[in-house]
Amino acid sequence: MNIHEYQAKELLSKFGIGIPTGYPANNVEEAVEGAKKLPGPLYVVKAQIHAGGRGKGKFSELPADAKGGVRLAKSVDAVKSDAQDMLGNTLVTIQTGDDGKQVNRLYVTDGVDIAEEYYLSMVVDRETSRIAMIVSTEGGMDIEDVAHNTPDKIETITIDPATGFMPHHGRAVAFALKLEGALAKAAQKLSKQLYEAFTTLDCEMLEINPLVETKDGELLVLDTKMSFDSNALYRHPDVEAMRDETEEDPMEVEASKHDLAYIKLDGNIGCMVNGAGLAMATMDIIKLNGAFPANFLDVGGGANREKVTAAFKIILSDPAVEGILVNIFGGIMKCDIIADGIVSAAKEVNLSVPLVVRLEGTNVQQGKDILANSGLPIISADDLGDAARKIVAQVKEAA
Repeated sequence: MNIHEYQAKELLSKFGIGIPTGYPANNVEEAVEGAKKLPGPLYVVKAQIHAGGRGKGKFSELPADAKGGVRLAKSVDAVKSDAQDMLGNTLVTIQTGDDGKQVNRLYVTDGVDIAEEYYLSMVVDRETSRIAMIVSTEGGMDIEDVAHNTPDKIETITIDPATGFMPHHGRAVAFALKLEGALAKAAQKLSKQLYEAFTTLDCEMLEINPLVETKDGELLVLDTKMSFDSNALYRHPDVEAMRDETEEDPMEVEASKHDLAYIKLDGNIGCMVNGAGLAMATMDIIKLNGAFPANFLDVGGGANREKVTAAFKIILSDPAVEGILVNIFGGIMKCDIIADGIVSAAKEVNLSVPLVVRLEGTNVQQGKDILANSGLPIISADDLGDAARKIVAQVKEAA
């Protein structure tokens, strides 16, 4: 789960981490009121969307030379003008794709006199089962270019969660950022605080870009992104309450309500599978046969009829879907339950695209009988290869 910048900073402040004062705003009036609470004379108006690259982004409804989604304002009137520009308009960045994201919230913060910009992030390194702290002296909007063109300017410090954050980790961060004296000590303290926030909140990713050194000799978190392990959210109801469903794909939101693992993709063959590995194999074999999957959808091992029906409806709600491949291996999941759900959903939504079903495992014959006797144009397949060939052929024929 992702959250907005202002929410992430609210969480970080609870760990004693320094951030510029700021106020979220859902409308122009709130943006102006927030600016009036700040000392000025420099303000920063930031679009709040779940994507990076906001500073270099462009609004599709504004002229090409209009400023991006992070703007410096030198008066309250300028804050008002920027808020009017941004709210309700679509911001397109390198991370949003061509469709962009509509800006529904802003964050108005105090301006900062910046001396230097740095980069610091943490992610879970699954290969080593450690937490990787990634640091660079080259913070700012072009960090992706730094990683691509000068990777030697990025250093990674790994931390074993069994022992936790140690003083030498903090010294390594300060050394990597080329900081000395009081700033080095501040970096050591900050990196420890960030590690505590990361582990306490069950984060998957915590990115500070930029981490700035002010002209007064302070280290401040100027911008941040946080994402969380969804499986651990039950431990953090305060974090879960920060979820903004308007920033997520509506089909993915609906899937989460039924405990379905669903990710929208760009293809035209809808997939419903039980088990992540089988789902990946199914998507691969669809592509091998000349088509592209429209989604990743894992109904899990313990799905019931209602869950399968919901999954089927979600697939069919995607207008890009021109055919559906159901691939089920019944272990804990019984094939007759899957078949019941397929028939129920297909009748309810008036199935209008080709449907190929491959069933194998527990109660497979009962499942096949249910499909055969449903009165629906469901095509059975003997194995995964046969299923992929049949659905691709059906879609091409229908086109």
